[in-house]
Amino acid sequence: MNSRALAAEAFGTFMLMASVLGAAFYSFGAPAGAAGILGVALSIGCTVMVMAFAVGHISGGHFNPAVTLGLVAGGRFEASKAVPYIIAQVIGACAACGIFSLVGHTGANFAANGYGELSMLKASLSQVFILETVLTAFFVLVIMGVTRPNGPSLLAPLAIGLTLTAIHLMAIPISNASVNPARSLGSAVYAGGEALSQVWLFWVAPILGAIIGGVFGRWLLED
Repeated sequence: MNSRALAAEAFGTFMLMASVLGAAFYSFGAPAGAAGILGVALSIGCTVMVMAFAVGHISGGHFNPAVTLGLVAGGRFEASKAVPYIIAQVIGACAACGIFSLVGHTGANFAANGYGELSMLKASLSQVFILETVLTAFFVLVIMGVTRPNGPSLLAPLAIGLTLTAIHLMAIPISNASVNPARSLGSAVYAGGEALSQVWLFWVAPILGAIIGGVFGRWLLED
């Protein structure tokens, strides 16, 4: 396993997590006016885009265990490399949460994903599960489409970042937008309590969606 690839995945996921936390913790209550959901969505979309441009050539720019497993299902990534990638991604996400816990002003739930009382719209478990599954499938399908051999590879990070922005605009009111098990685990570990008890959903649903997206993308896109 290439140590540079693992470092790129850890660093990229660190920055992805930081973009979520920084915007969620501080932009909503900024003295000049809250950035709100749009600000959070743009923060993560832009961050993933620039990290894909910066280090995507080293590791592929997954920054997300569901993406890694979806690309395995789609025949775009070696299964033997998946576990080290996922470990690196989880380390990166948890490290970012640790930094923000030191900065403070993080809120009781640490921007955790969830249903019921942890959902802005008090969405149910089934509603959150369906949305996270569908949106992750959509995300992986887009990734496979824009990174295909004859695809617009130079613009792939832009397309991926904009897709993630759109996903967050749709999902923040329902589930606080995961589509990324590492992001969810990092927040849940630091929030504890109910957030930690619900984190299983944000592993199962995104991974299920990613596998669906990968398999469907392989059928749809491959010649």
